[in-house]
Amino acid sequence: MTLERDFPDKLPYELRRSADQRIPFVFNSPHSGQVYPPAFLQQSQLDAQTIRRSEDCFVDQLFAASVMLGAPMLVAHFPRAYLDVNREPYELDAKMFSDSLPSFANANSARVAGGLGTVPRLVGEGQEIYAQKLPVEEALGRITTIYKPYHALLAGMLVETRSRFGYGVLVDCHSMPTGIRFPESGLRPDFIIGDRFGTSCSPELTHTAIHLLREMGYAVAHNKPYAGGYITEHYGRPLKRFHALQIEVNRGLYLNEHNYERKSGFGQLQRDISQFLADLVSLPDFHFLDVPLAAE
Repeated sequence: MTLERDFPDKLPYELRRSADQRIPFVFNSPHSGQVYPPAFLQQSQLDAQTIRRSEDCFVDQLFAASVMLGAPMLVAHFPRAYLDVNREPYELDAKMFSDSLPSFANANSARVAGGLGTVPRLVGEGQEIYAQKLPVEEALGRITTIYKPYHALLAGMLVETRSRFGYGVLVDCHSMPTGIRFPESGLRPDFIIGDRFGTSCSPELTHTAIHLLREMGYAVAHNKPYAGGYITEHYGRPLKRFHALQIEVNRGLYLNEHNYERKSGFGQLQRDISQFLADLVSLPDFHFLDVPLAAE
């Protein structure tokens, strides 16, 4: 099995939580994984540095205060280049495989066209991952043994949270390349808050997140160019009292993207995010229980 071959000594993901969940929030870091299975590296034509271009380095550490605040946090150890759980289950690129895709695969999505499906074809600025085509069973094995259990755990935590508190809030944590710029001004956003254009969460959650970060002096964009991926879209159902917000942090604030080492500003950013989270999770319940929406 794919799981036993690629992760014989360590689970591919980890649920971090305190003894008791004290707040109706669940945090998720799906792209911060740094465990590259040897079999995967043998399939790749990229060197050990280049293959990390899609990795959200240290994002789980930046948001570590979430656990201390009393929220569970799901953290991927598998890398995004190996498997992307922020996609539909079967967004697969037919060009990657030596045999035919199953009929239920979505081979025509925009993300597949961009080389960034569930099993990605590319990393970074368009570097091809694989030296040769893969058997379809390779992709299906990763999806069956890792992707589906990951989402089952995430969904179960949200259902448990709503059952206990009356609603559940998912915060999906990511990083973005240093080169991202505001389209109008060309300036670099420090954070991008994504709520699927007002459909995935309470408007007050979005407004508060943006306000808190701007009050700290950060440049914050809303939905552009990242409005939230599959996870935000799939789990954000405010009318059912499930709210989902995506937060993107600019890697230029904390990471040397050439050697993947933390910059001197990492500690201050981590402290700022910790304070930001403490304030964000203090929003009153009524903002999540009776939600006016632009659309759903």
